[in-house]
Amino acid sequence: MSGHSKWSSIKHKKGALDAKRGKIFTKLIREITVAARDGGGDPDTNPRLRLGLHNAKSANMPKDTSERAIKKGTGELASDTFIETTYEGYGPGGTAVLVEVLTDNKNRTVSELRRAFSKYGGNLGESGCVSWIFSKRGKFEVLADSIEEDVLIDLSLELGAEDVVKEGDVFLILTEIDNFEEVRKGLESHNVSFVNAEISMIPSNSVKVEGKPAEHMLKMLDLLDDCDDVQKVHSNFDIDDSIIDSLL
Repeated sequence: MSGHSKWSSIKHKKGALDAKRGKIFTKLIREITVAARDGGGDPDTNPRLRLGLHNAKSANMPKDTSERAIKKGTGELASDTFIETTYEGYGPGGTAVLVEVLTDNKNRTVSELRRAFSKYGGNLGESGCVSWIFSKRGKFEVLADSIEEDVLIDLSLELGAEDVVKEGDVFLILTEIDNFEEVRKGLESHNVSFVNAEISMIPSNSVKVEGKPAEHMLKMLDLLDDCDDVQKVHSNFDIDDSIIDSLL
């Protein structure tokens, strides 16, 4: 589990130093637009849209920006046509990497991904090369200083969550896909605030990365995050917190 959860912690730490608000908003706008396009503009009947709007609110994105994104998805405003797809590859140290994208130009996206992978010793692979390592799970991120660990664990398990783990300054609540919405409603009804909620890809194993490969891994992930087309990056890397802290 280390890769997906540690990258969440890294982004929280980096956010305090150099928040890339414009990049974050671009990704959220695309997600809301596609959610509204595929499931309609009513968040009460569209769980994906409701989730996107929650994450936009957590990121302090203006409400009118979210509303425009919904209108683009429903066709009330003009919008580019985004394609959802996933790319796979290998990162430094033999790590597995999954990249979820929303793009209006696949050739541009592939070029940017290939550059990010190759720059730091990784390589973009064929479809299916690493996806078998990952399984789809619901994930909630709760700031560790906002609630007692025992309280959160007891509540989460009572609501049907699979597990609760602490990574850095956040608690991660993992759920089966079928229980995701029920856990979300339960957390909200108990006034538990989560800074992010998503359907994530959780690796079944991890790869220990140290030294230069660890540095290259973090730089590669950062470069991938900088790409507007990239929505989420999943990996099975395991890097010690001390190494992460020294590189931030």
